[in-house]
Amino acid sequence: MPDTALKPVIDAQKVGVTFAVDGGEVEAVRDVSFTLFPGQTTALVGESGSGKSVTARAIMRLLSKRATVADQTRIYYDGKDMAHLSDREMRGLRGNRIAMIFQEPMSSLNPVYKVGAQIVEVLMLHQKLTKKQAWARAVELLDEVRIPDPESRVNQYPHQLSGGQRQRVMIAMALANRPDVLIADEPTTALDVTVQAEILHLIDALKVKYGMGVILITHDLTVVRQFADEVYVMQHGEVREQGPTEEIFGNPQHPYTKRLLASDPKGVANPLEGAHETVLKGDDVRVQFMLRKGGAFRGTYHPLVAVDSLSIDLKRGETLGLVGESGSGKTTFGQALIKLIRMDEGRVEFCGERIDDRDRKGMRPFRSRMQIVFQDPFSSMNPRMSVRQIIEEGMVVNGIGANAAERYERMRQALRDAGMPDTISHRFPHEFSGGQRQRLAIARAIALEPEFILLDEPTSALDLSVQAQIIELLRKLQREKGLSYLFISHDLKVVRALCHRVMVMQHGKIVEEGLVKDVLVNPQTDYTKRLVRAAFEIAT
Repeated sequence: MPDTALKPVIDAQKVGVTFAVDGGEVEAVRDVSFTLFPGQTTALVGESGSGKSVTARAIMRLLSKRATVADQTRIYYDGKDMAHLSDREMRGLRGNRIAMIFQEPMSSLNPVYKVGAQIVEVLMLHQKLTKKQAWARAVELLDEVRIPDPESRVNQYPHQLSGGQRQRVMIAMALANRPDVLIADEPTTALDVTVQAEILHLIDALKVKYGMGVILITHDLTVVRQFADEVYVMQHGEVREQGPTEEIFGNPQHPYTKRLLASDPKGVANPLEGAHETVLKGDDVRVQFMLRKGGAFRGTYHPLVAVDSLSIDLKRGETLGLVGESGSGKTTFGQALIKLIRMDEGRVEFCGERIDDRDRKGMRPFRSRMQIVFQDPFSSMNPRMSVRQIIEEGMVVNGIGANAAERYERMRQALRDAGMPDTISHRFPHEFSGGQRQRLAIARAIALEPEFILLDEPTSALDLSVQAQIIELLRKLQREKGLSYLFISHDLKVVRALCHRVMVMQHGKIVEEGLVKDVLVNPQTDYTKRLVRAAFEIAT
């Protein structure tokens, strides 16, 4: 526990932020005050769009030009009011004394530089290390955040790492300078349950070791209960309730807090009736990558088998869950099945037609019938396109809709189906929270009325109450349209609520498969037992 006799490391008073939008202003954060002490973890919780991330960005002074911070806002660090420091003074603090881990690692890392070079830049800028020292330290940091084979990974680009591994690189960069304050915006969103526990324990250990204050922004109440000292519950930009963690969880006072605590993925998959035709069939699918190891002149290449001769048979109207730790090959397998990446061996059929031997032109008739919702919604959308353009683009390319008016109506219906208002078509991706962007990605997929959707962590960025809405939406669409889903996830609670069958992956192989009620209730392998234990019990 923190020593509250100490001076607070962050003292935020009356934080207010408004955004200029077409037709007026939106008050995103209103009169939010909190203190953070050295060695303390303060959690900001609430649904997507509640103002959690905007509050954090106000502290870091990383708000967009459309944002206006209220005149009465005061954010004190080390006796200085950061709300009124010059840009130069803030640059001295940002990334050095106050660091932030962002929600979406792929859009936060530079895709044209190796991950090691990006960590080295931080170290050389703030710690004045030589290039050689900085590269050695970068390897140590990757090892510290549990990235396997850090000597090889340090020379890879962000797209060569899994979502979870990219998030760990972001954590390594944030911790590189041993900051006084770490703002963690959904730091474990992209991580599987076992690694999530490791990362949170790592942050917790560093917090204790260095007396660092941590602001934890999350919608995962299991994480909050275990790791936070103080909790601030936010809704519509205001703090509804605050207090010590055990008090908030043991005796919540506000109706909104009670509703949040009662939210959890519930229900089971739609019943499968009779013999259903196969929609997607894969036989002995194998994907291999070549990894480079060593220096510029004496480097060697060695193969990494990401998908090791796997087979799949997905029926119409069925949801098949694909689970496993980050880097186990889940996403690679899913993308190989729908020809988004090259497979080295194997055969794939879609609705009885072979597709693994087709070129790009040959795949075009199938593209509207198979859709994908990516793990990182922001990097999968063009930031220069409006919501209307993003959702209508697929219809235009595939010749869906008789005219612009019909496409517009389909777009509005898709937004409503995904739980978003149909009046936002003129807005851009950066104007939405992480959870809202994920719903836009789902709207884009269902607008084309496909037969099959590959869902790659579609609920990872969503708070619990919205997760429940999305699960219900996916069930409803499946019932009405006979959709088939391949559902890639590390959240076994969501898998239990949505999937009929589940396949457990480790190191590119299937280690266990069967009906959800069998595998998750009575797992047979040690690996599956560990996953189930980490998902349904508070990780220790």
